[in-house]
Amino acid sequence: MNRIGLIIAGALIALMAASSTLFVVDQRQVGVVFALGEIKEVITEPGLKFKMPPPFQNVVFLDKRIQTLESPETRPIFTAEKKSLVIDWLVKWRINEPRQFIRNNGVDFRNLEIRLAPVVQAVFNEEITKRTVSGVLATERERVMSDVRQRLIEASQPFGIEVVDVRIKRVDFVADITESVYRRMESERKQVANALRSEGAADAEKIRADADRQREIIVAEAYRDAQKIKGEGDARSTALYADAFGRDPQFAQFYRSLEAYRATFRTKGDVMVLDPGNDFFRAMRGGAPAPR
Repeated sequence: MNRIGLIIAGALIALMAASSTLFVVDQRQVGVVFALGEIKEVITEPGLKFKMPPPFQNVVFLDKRIQTLESPETRPIFTAEKKSLVIDWLVKWRINEPRQFIRNNGVDFRNLEIRLAPVVQAVFNEEITKRTVSGVLATERERVMSDVRQRLIEASQPFGIEVVDVRIKRVDFVADITESVYRRMESERKQVANALRSEGAADAEKIRADADRQREIIVAEAYRDAQKIKGEGDARSTALYADAFGRDPQFAQFYRSLEAYRATFRTKGDVMVLDPGNDFFRAMRGGAPAPR
């Protein structure tokens, strides 16, 4: 029984020793084998690998995928016109020299970020101070990112990394300047709005004046045409009356008398005091001569 236990214990020890000599390198990683604190081998190909058991050798894995470093804090940068800008940036990088990376930064990526961020900020400062605000915001934005990337490729070689890309995420004025810019923009917009309102009011007055003039012209022309038509009607009526009365003078006199009666006795309350023999009542007397 003791013999069987010894065999099992020996097998377990052998298995543990064998497992300590085996490790797997993922395709997303780089394996760095250390021998007594010094880099023995860098393994970039994925798969099952062998090494000596600890403490003779141990292995550390580094992520070889693209990493992102973002600006840790916003600091104002002065442009060529001495205007303060706040720029948020990001840098894409990856390990290309594992030995160099470990010698300068260890195996913790945070050590690299702490050292690389000031370098990136300094390069941005130098590039921004060469350009105007409009250039940074629009016309030379791509050129700024390209120039910063080219300079960082050389500056990052001692870190054992490769700079893949550099991007500007946001460009803005500092808080005080931003507020003054907004106030100036608001004032300019108000001036434009007031100018448009004034132009609109002037156009409205012009349209009203033109409409009033057109109305006066139309009313005057209508009155002229009405008077013309009325005059033509009166002339025609007078001609008809003259023709009719010329044919029968007695009827004409009788008709005029009736019209006079109609106009005089318009209401029941009308009272006239006249001599019964007055010519005004001749038509009522049947044409008899008035008594003397």
